[in-house]
Amino acid sequence: MTSKRLSKTVIIILIVVVVVGWFVPEAGAQPITVPDINLDVGQSDEPEQVVGTLQILFLLTILTLAPAFLVMMTSFTRIVVVLSFLRNALATQQTPPNQVLIGLALFLTFFTMAPIFQDIKTEAIDPYLAQQITQEEAFEAGSAPLKDFMLRQTREKDLALFVRMSDTPRPQTEADVPMHVLIPAFAISELRVAFEMGFLIYVPFLIIDMVVASTLMSMGMFMVPPIMISLPFKILLFVMVDGWHLIVKSLLESF
Repeated sequence: MTSKRLSKTVIIILIVVVVVGWFVPEAGAQPITVPDINLDVGQSDEPEQVVGTLQILFLLTILTLAPAFLVMMTSFTRIVVVLSFLRNALATQQTPPNQVLIGLALFLTFFTMAPIFQDIKTEAIDPYLAQQITQEEAFEAGSAPLKDFMLRQTREKDLALFVRMSDTPRPQTEADVPMHVLIPAFAISELRVAFEMGFLIYVPFLIIDMVVASTLMSMGMFMVPPIMISLPFKILLFVMVDGWHLIVKSLLESF
């Protein structure tokens, strides 16, 4: 039995080699050139080289935190939470799948944040690339549109909580609000709005579940799970009222 499996494996490997050689006939004659990348670690007498290396390391660190920035500093949190509530209210298990919900949430986030990203590019990135402003000025100019967006969506109660807990002076203007105070306040404000919208989404589907459950009990059908009967009615209701259009419209208008 083992010899048969071994022979099958050898035959499969030979077939793969022949097919690869067939479709890539010139692979051996003309090898593909690959760029050479060298990373050297050594001593330097020029402080500018050390500063440049540290800037590269800082940039790589920021890139690793980019998903967290995308989630906590944009409209992504509210959108993905509301879509998750919708799927749970429909009780469709993994339909739509997570990839579809996250992809839709990402594209809706890009749509809602497009004006802010354009302002950041115009006010910070383009002048910095043209060497008209320094890195510090570019950071301040780029954070202003994003801070303005987060402040519009943040409740004063949540912002006051983090200002008080951080022991920072009370901000006199919007520009005085530190980012490390604004980001968590914005996050909990987004979660509160998302849960409010999720509650409103749940109500009509909950009514359908209650009606179906009470009907089955009155008919003596105790062994039939109510969710099996209510699921088609919930999907039918959602399709008839054009649910995806209403959900996406409500999300976009909430910003």
